[in-house]
Amino acid sequence: MRKQRLRERIWDHLEAEGIARFPFPPHDRIPNFDGADDAADRLAETRAWRDAAAIKANPDAPQLPVRRRALREGKTVYMAVPRLRDEEPFYELDPEEIPTDEYDSAPTISHVESYARQVPPEDVEPIDLVVSGSVAVTEGGARVGKGEGYSDLEYAVLRELGLVDAETPIATTVHDSQVVDEEIRVEAHDVPMDLVVTPTETIRTETEYEKPEGVFWDQLSEERIAEIPTLERRRP
Repeated sequence: MRKQRLRERIWDHLEAEGIARFPFPPHDRIPNFDGADDAADRLAETRAWRDAAAIKANPDAPQLPVRRRALREGKTVYMAVPRLRDEEPFYELDPEEIPTDEYDSAPTISHVESYARQVPPEDVEPIDLVVSGSVAVTEGGARVGKGEGYSDLEYAVLRELGLVDAETPIATTVHDSQVVDEEIRVEAHDVPMDLVVTPTETIRTETEYEKPEGVFWDQLSEERIAEIPTLERRRP
């Protein structure tokens, strides 16, 4: 309930202050915000970005500038199929396979299927940088998403396959007002942020929280596992 109250406060603030951008309303989603392009530009100034050949990015609107920039810079982009619902739950966008004048369209959630190859987790390249969407985040790297847990599950599956590890940087781009100065409880399955990037600053969190080493099977219901084919196939 405490996390949900924080979500509601952030969503309400972004809407009331005119910070939120399409899609509307900002509630019950990773909210888009004024300055998302500036945050993407600032992320691109980091070493983590420059060193990355393949990134895994969330499919939400505020990270669209990140995905577009990655393609323009020749980086392979992986996006998860919504709710990991398919046997091949990742979209692979290879910039060499996409016309350069279609880079803006290719990584949108409405057009990605026309440009991407759907792949199982085993066919994902090793990931050099993970970009996550957030509703709220602290300077210490604790993150609150929209509450469904799919971002953490995606990381956990890739971690079990050795496609990310403890040294793989995790970044989020948010509006400055989404960076909160309050305690957020971090569970063992939560993925902490190494970089928090806003339109005006880059925060290197030096997070004290450990990244999960895989899927916490005992925390998943039978129904949740059954809904996600890649989990169903890998259950111990």
